Amino acid sequence: MTEDTTVGNLLTDRPELYEAQFPDPDRVAARWTEDVLLRHGAGPRVLDAGCGTGRDAAHLHRLGRQVTGIDLAETMLAHARLHHPGPDYLRADLRDFALDRTVDAVVCLDSALLYCHTNTELAGFLAACRRHLSPGGLLVAEMRSGAFFLGSTELLDAPRTRSLTWNGTAYTSVTTLWIDRAAQLLRRRRVWSADDGSPPVEQRSAWRLLFPQEIRHLLDTAGFEVLELHDGPGPRTEPPWRPGAPAPDGTADGDRLHLVARLRARPPEHRPAA
Repeated sequence: MTEDTTVGNLLTDRPELYEAQFPDPDRVAARWTEDVLLRHGAGPRVLDAGCGTGRDAAHLHRLGRQVTGIDLAETMLAHARLHHPGPDYLRADLRDFALDRTVDAVVCLDSALLYCHTNTELAGFLAACRRHLSPGGLLVAEMRSGAFFLGSTELLDAPRTRSLTWNGTAYTSVTTLWIDRAAQLLRRRRVWSADDGSPPVEQRSAWRLLFPQEIRHLLDTAGFEVLELHDGPGPRTEPPWRPGAPAPDGTADGDRLHLVARLRARPPEHRPAA
């Protein structure tokens, strides 16, 4: 980092820019989620864990669901309340949240689950889901796939540059990805520059790399039955999911993973005879 570069998260600080950088005008992510919830008979109460700007939560709300959205970024929550009203937006950490409600499904999109970097944090998230889910409730997650990086370096070979113009200012981002094998993390360095004279902004972030059998073990240990685990089609695959898309075939070759799991019924407590 140079002396004239600041550290921050430009997209978190400016949620409107986030939505411009990652547009979803057709609400494919939320529609895919609703399709999953309908196929597996989920009840109406949904928790969007890591809701970000609230786009997906608000669309599920408009479809008739009772939605709670949680996020750690107050800037994102303020944007969600103003621009995507309807859900109940709360500040909470998905790694160990405690809410005053029960839900029928927990939804965790766009790799939000992978901000749980350690096994302890993953166990905390799953325990929180278990505490808040109704009997037979669903966990639905969409994320990067760790297995994809076992045989592919296409996302790692060279920095990627993207540009967009927002509110009259031209922004350029240069993104570099690398794998921290000891921590099992995909690390990212992204440097933003703008033509408005502001200094560049450097953002560093990371995602846990999870593998299919590892996910199955984590979910089984936490009391969930895995119903689906596959690489698509999904909201961020190419081609993306569309209504009437073929049923997933269980492969895990692509760069995204899609998880659907159901909370198992707790075994009855054994009571010794009187």
